[in-house]
Amino acid sequence: MTTLFISDLHLAAERPAVTELFGAFMQKEATRADALYILGDLFEAWVGDDDPSETGAYVAARVCEVADAGVPVLFIRGNRDFLLGDAFARRAGMRILPDPAVVMLYGKPVLLMHGDLLCTGDTAYQAFRAQTRNPAWQAQFLSQPLAARLAFAAQARAASAAHQGGMKQQDKTQFETLTDVATATVDATFAQFGIHTIIHGHTHRPAMHDLTVDDHACQRIVLGDWYEQGSVLRVEPDAMALEALL
Repeated sequence: MTTLFISDLHLAAERPAVTELFGAFMQKEATRADALYILGDLFEAWVGDDDPSETGAYVAARVCEVADAGVPVLFIRGNRDFLLGDAFARRAGMRILPDPAVVMLYGKPVLLMHGDLLCTGDTAYQAFRAQTRNPAWQAQFLSQPLAARLAFAAQARAASAAHQGGMKQQDKTQFETLTDVATATVDATFAQFGIHTIIHGHTHRPAMHDLTVDDHACQRIVLGDWYEQGSVLRVEPDAMALEALL
């Protein structure tokens, strides 16, 4: 009995080796799991379910194989694929969860998130996030031609990389602080939901953090990214392990 968690794969045509690693993971391990949770940023960018990319088609097929094997596949949107919609979810046979979402994991309530909501120190990003999650903004964006949406996504990625690169050069310590979770927000989230375990991705800092919140022992588990290798959290009824896929 094993439930699998992955996030931050950032799959794209430019990184075929990682896409192949994902396919092998889905076919060899995910088809035997109790459930598979994908906590956002499955794709490097997603500009709408009408995108006919080969990567999208390949991913949908691999996910559908897992679902057809009787394994529930649950997905939380990330900051790179927040426009992934019901059409692609149906095509892939997976179910979209809200962010955040409380699920029961072997009888224990656990809070699942992509993780960007915890990074409240980056106020510029949080403002951008609020804007792009607005249904009116999304409707206007999705009404544009596919080529225009792809160009916007490429420009946004370049601007983000330049912004982060500038922050690193100016003050690396501040960069690390702004791009990681805010301790006060983490504590408030534990208290708000009344749970003792949070699993999320986004920060690309894989770790299992033990902490105390309001005199309760809590754990925050951060999934790793798939830029150079895979990362998976395997949870069993009485054990869990955060490991790299080599």
